[in-house]
Amino acid sequence: MELYNGQRPSVFKLLGKYMRKGLYGILTQGPIPTHLAFILDGNRRFAKKHKLPEGGGHKAGFLALLNVLTYCYELGVKYATIYAFSIDNFRRKPHEVQYVMDLMLEKIEGMIMEESIINAYDICVRFVGNLKLLSEPVKTAADKIMRATANNSKCVLLLAVCYTSTDEIVHAVEESSELNSNEFCNNQELEEANATGSSTVIQTENMESYSGIKLVDLEENTYINPYPDVLIRTSGETRLSNYLLWQTTNCILYSPHALWPEIGLRHVVWSVINFQRHYSYLEKHKEYLK
Repeated sequence: MELYNGQRPSVFKLLGKYMRKGLYGILTQGPIPTHLAFILDGNRRFAKKHKLPEGGGHKAGFLALLNVLTYCYELGVKYATIYAFSIDNFRRKPHEVQYVMDLMLEKIEGMIMEESIINAYDICVRFVGNLKLLSEPVKTAADKIMRATANNSKCVLLLAVCYTSTDEIVHAVEESSELNSNEFCNNQELEEANATGSSTVIQTENMESYSGIKLVDLEENTYINPYPDVLIRTSGETRLSNYLLWQTTNCILYSPHALWPEIGLRHVVWSVINFQRHYSYLEKHKEYLK
């Protein structure tokens, strides 16, 4: 009995892996989403429901996240985006904000320690959002793991921290304006230099009359690309909560009633099946938008 108990976890883990492989074999007969995005809703409610100590829900949620990312990797999903921390979350009680930041730092440092495993799976980790709002220790750790995994390409994990869509759109407009203004000035200087044989200074009124931002400029300067195929928000909520407002114009929305720590393989599988059911329509709509 002792030997059986000692082997039990590995046997069940192996069995589960082979069962998933068979299920994936069926799913991959159809199209697989390139990009799954997640809103991790319900950590605090899960802690209250199970009478866990403060922070217990977020710890359980992190374990659920690891499982979900494993399923995405095994299915061949190229991009997974996690709404880890909203700019609006800074309005919460200071000790709650500090706890999440400390937990984030702990998990990033854990990823750094497991860097060889991340590289073995060829996973690129990227933090996106208004990163200057991060505490200095978290920002330093995030920079370190991004540099360490920058050349990985099989799977990309995008962690949206200090993020809201409104902030992202403002950022995209500002970046596009700056790039287009610089390009306009350079072109004007080149044209006038060719005409006069010397360099000239662009007049301010000429710059103010320029408004050449295009849709493609904004899309190239958003934090999150490519756009998600499926957005999953747990706990039954159907609000986007200022997340991916720009990118979800042609996206399947899925809102299981499970709280985030309760999310499992069945939810990921159902989101893929739902995507496959609507795939033809989504592709036609993409062509229409071009």
